[in-house]
Amino acid sequence: MAAANGIGRLVIGHNGLLSTPAVSCIIRKIKAIGGIILTASHNPGGPGGDFGVKFNVANGGPSPDTVMERIHQVSRTLEEYAICPDLRIDLSRLGRHDFDLENKFKPFRVEIVDSVEVYLQLLRSIFDFSSIKSLLTGPDQLKIRIDAMNGVMGPYVRRILCDELGAPANSAVNCVPLEDFGGRPPEPNLVYATPLVDAMKGGEFGFGAAFDADGDRYMILGENGFFVNPSDSVAIMAANLSTIPYFRQHGLRGFARSMATSTALDRVAKAMKVALYETPTGWRYFGNLMDSGRCSLCGEESFGTGSDHIREKDGLWSVLVWLSIMAARKQGVEQIVREHWAKLGRNYFCRFDYEGLDPRAAFYLMRDLEAVISDKAFTSQKFAVGDHIYSVERADNFEYIDPVDGTVARNQVTGWFLVLMVNAAVSMLISSSKRHDLLLSLNSAGLDN
Repeated sequence: MAAANGIGRLVIGHNGLLSTPAVSCIIRKIKAIGGIILTASHNPGGPGGDFGVKFNVANGGPSPDTVMERIHQVSRTLEEYAICPDLRIDLSRLGRHDFDLENKFKPFRVEIVDSVEVYLQLLRSIFDFSSIKSLLTGPDQLKIRIDAMNGVMGPYVRRILCDELGAPANSAVNCVPLEDFGGRPPEPNLVYATPLVDAMKGGEFGFGAAFDADGDRYMILGENGFFVNPSDSVAIMAANLSTIPYFRQHGLRGFARSMATSTALDRVAKAMKVALYETPTGWRYFGNLMDSGRCSLCGEESFGTGSDHIREKDGLWSVLVWLSIMAARKQGVEQIVREHWAKLGRNYFCRFDYEGLDPRAAFYLMRDLEAVISDKAFTSQKFAVGDHIYSVERADNFEYIDPVDGTVARNQVTGWFLVLMVNAAVSMLISSSKRHDLLLSLNSAGLDN
């Protein structure tokens, strides 16, 4: 289809595999007009709900709303499409393939590139690889366990963490990309990454990480299975960016988080006197901030974190940030997290995912929820849990005005401190002696991940 419609050059990863961060990296490096990602990790569709198509624009990031709307409009008028049915490409053969097509668009070139190399070169320019390698190979070697969950990240983990940085080969597991991901959903969380959790609980490893299907999201575990929630992770990264050569060279322009993410990052921004932006769900909003020079680091509650080195969230970059922090501070994951809580306070948040909802029921749920939080009496309520009294500080239907282009995003319902009493979840969350803020976010169907 690309050849038949006037695209002169395609760049494809070896064997058709590229992580989402690597796609963003390559788009930016070769100044492509954009990239198409076929992935099981983005708004899945198809007969089994296991496949999606994503278009990234020239900055390497997800399409903004204006582009998506234009694509939608065009899709409603298409009556035919053109293809070159006899064109065959061997995706296993690296190098350049040129074709002289029998149509008005010629020539046509396909480049099969090493899936890891361009991305690895970028990482080398960001991190102190020698410091991380010393952490993984030195006298006090940190033993790590990395689970690629049979997604696209296997080749990256092997090449970068093992071959480049010296982690033993048996540190990396499930590194062969499989069509069915080995029979388990490639979600880096405590539910689906239980083999990693169990391995970490044994105490043999001091650092663990898992990746999703396309490599843009991650989970961090410390010794004995200590879990770092994603909102804390991005906040701790932000507080320790001085350990990364890239940020020492380029400085900090601001932080950003999605509205569904806890305010742990806000505390860091305030302490560091750095601007903080709260955005709707979706990485495209962060891209606008980065392109305008307003944001250096961003994250969201779905285990996605990234910086302005590309325009996508980046799982392996996030793992290398954590290893850099550990190398610089000479501390384990749990000690780093607990010292962060002691200094800046601890934030609580909870995410609930609802799948396969009846659209009508979801509509009425969101309508009724908005009616509740719009009632002025709600913001004056107090809730007693045990010996503690909680009050509602703010509740709203989140609205975002993009500071770059002025576009408005509405209907993102959130609340602060306490919106709804979901007894089981709240009882679990407030069992700790440290209590700060609780964010409860309900997102209707159709959002990323």
